[in-house]
Amino acid sequence: MFNIDNILRKNIKELVPYSSARDEFKGEASIFLDANENSYGSPLNRNYNRYPDPLQWKVKNRLAEIKGVPAKNIFLGNGSDEAIDILFRAFCNPGVDNVITLPPTYGMYEVSANINDVEVRKVPLRTDYQLNMEAIAEAIDEHTRIIFICSPNNPTGNSIDRQDIETILANYNGLVVIDEAYINYSRQKTFIQELTEYSNLVILQTLSKAWGLAGLRVGMAFASEEIIEIFNKVKPPYNINEASQELALEALQNVDQINNWIKETVAEREKLIAELTQIPFVLKIYPSDANFILVKTGNPKGIYSHLVNLGIIVRDRSKVELCEGCLRITIGTPQENIELLNALKSFQESDKI
Repeated sequence: MFNIDNILRKNIKELVPYSSARDEFKGEASIFLDANENSYGSPLNRNYNRYPDPLQWKVKNRLAEIKGVPAKNIFLGNGSDEAIDILFRAFCNPGVDNVITLPPTYGMYEVSANINDVEVRKVPLRTDYQLNMEAIAEAIDEHTRIIFICSPNNPTGNSIDRQDIETILANYNGLVVIDEAYINYSRQKTFIQELTEYSNLVILQTLSKAWGLAGLRVGMAFASEEIIEIFNKVKPPYNINEASQELALEALQNVDQINNWIKETVAEREKLIAELTQIPFVLKIYPSDANFILVKTGNPKGIYSHLVNLGIIVRDRSKVELCEGCLRITIGTPQENIELLNALKSFQESDKI
C-alpha cells in the first residue's frame, strides 16, 4: 500500500515553506504596501512591478476546465523540468535512495538525479520500445523512490503499453511519474482521469509542445492534493513570472486552434512517413504517437551533416542506446516537410552513402 510518508524526506516533512506577501494576503485591494515593490510602476507601463500570484490560480482554473481535474491537483513549474527536480529534492535522500529510468528516454531524469546525488537504475526498454517488466521488478529495492515512464516516449515516439503502466501503479509502493509531454499527439488517452484511483501517480505535461509556448517555460504536474502540497512547499515563491502567466492564460482560451494544429501535425506526420519510406537509405521508421519520428538510416552522421549544410537541423540520436543509426525528426509545417524531403533526396542523388 502506497504511503507518502514512507518516501518523503524527513527534512521536507519538517520544512516550513517561505511565506511571501502574496501568500499572506490573497484578496483584492487598491493600495499594496506589503511586498516592498516599486509603487511607481515599471518602464513597461504594465503591472510587472507587482509580484505574480505564487500559485497561479487563474491559469490553474482554466487548465482545470480543459483537463477535467480540480485546480488543487495541478502544479505549475518553470517547465516540467522544475517538477522533475522537485521530485528528487522532496522524495529522494541523496546518496541513499535510487530511481528507475527506462532508456532510451528523456535525459533530464538522469541529469536531475545526478545533481541531487541520487542513484539511477537504468532498465532498458525491449527492442520494441516497450517495458521490460521482469527487469523493472528486479531493479526495485527498499530504496527505490520513483519510476519514470515517458509516454509517448522521447526519443522513440511510441506510447507505452497502458496495461503495463497500470500493473506498475497497482503493485509498486513508490511514485510512478508518467511524462506525457507529447500526449496531445497520441492515440492513447492521458492518465489524468486515473488520479483518483492511484495515490502514487504523478503526471507531467507541458505547454511547450502542442500549445506552442516553449519560450514561456510553463510545465504542469498533476497529482493528489497531498503531493501537490509538497510541490508547492518546495518550489520557489514566485516560480512562474507574471508575463508567462498572462500569456499562458491568453493561449489557453484558444483550444480550437490548438486542436486544428494537432490534427494537421498528425496528418503531416503520416504523409512524411509515407514519403520517407520511398527513400532507399531509410531503413526503418518507428511508430510514433508524438510530433516527431525516429528514423533509422545507414549513414546518420552523413545525412545529418548534409541537412545542416542546407540549413535544416534534425537531432542525431545514433549514439543513444537502442537508437543506433537513428535521426529524430520533428514534424514541421507542410512547407518545411517538403524542403526536408527535397534535401534528403538530394543526399540520395549525390551518392554520398
